[in-house]
Amino acid sequence: MTASTSPVLDVRRADTRPHTRIEWLDSHHSFSFGHHYDPDNTHHGVLMVNNDDIVAPGTGFDTHPHRDMEIVTWVLQGSLVHQDSIGHNGVIYPGLAQRMSAGTGILHSEKNDAWRRQDAADSSADPVHFVQMWVVPDEAGVTPGYEQLEIDDELLSGGLVPVASGMDAYRDHSAIRIRNKYAAMHVARLRADGVPQTLPDAPFLHVFVARGEASLEGVGVLREGDAVRVTGGGGQRLGTTSAAEVIVWEMHATIGR
Repeated sequence: MTASTSPVLDVRRADTRPHTRIEWLDSHHSFSFGHHYDPDNTHHGVLMVNNDDIVAPGTGFDTHPHRDMEIVTWVLQGSLVHQDSIGHNGVIYPGLAQRMSAGTGILHSEKNDAWRRQDAADSSADPVHFVQMWVVPDEAGVTPGYEQLEIDDELLSGGLVPVASGMDAYRDHSAIRIRNKYAAMHVARLRADGVPQTLPDAPFLHVFVARGEASLEGVGVLREGDAVRVTGGGGQRLGTTSAAEVIVWEMHATIGR
């Protein structure tokens, strides 16, 4: 009889992340990004980017290209204006999920200037805080696309809610569709009086505490910005004694396999 193997829980603390700080941007990277290259930290499962970004008002990312990538943006605080070369534009805010499929090529910009689109008299002094995640698609060269969906009401349950998915298992859920049939992104707004959540059973999981403080079975306390890369199976319980917003990627494949 072959002995079962316990899942590997690789804890990555917030203060160990590569950090980009310029006049208008404060960004922490969970994986190699830009000039922060580490050949041993390029991805987990099919997740290649998990950038925790704070952008000053009236500034942001000017128009730039992407190709063959599924890009999911989740705003935690403030609002972000998206515009792209296939004609989509709008304001992303907390509880509104957004997915952009770069496919054969797309140009887009992301700015913290939503006040302009709301006809406000004065510019907002509030930064926008968001997490942007990049997943490798399971098919290259597809037609570029865009989708957004309001999911805020479902998050009131305090449970893990599928927010972005390419998996058949979540086809009946209110989730934006990504072009990878092996991956799904869940978000939980955990409450102190809520029932602890059980992580999905998958070969690869990425657990990221976006806000607050949570506790994961087998690890203990996770603070804001901490992450856990799980390999070899889920099922761990996730809870909080205060409040927390946690992003969980469930992945049934990895790059190169």
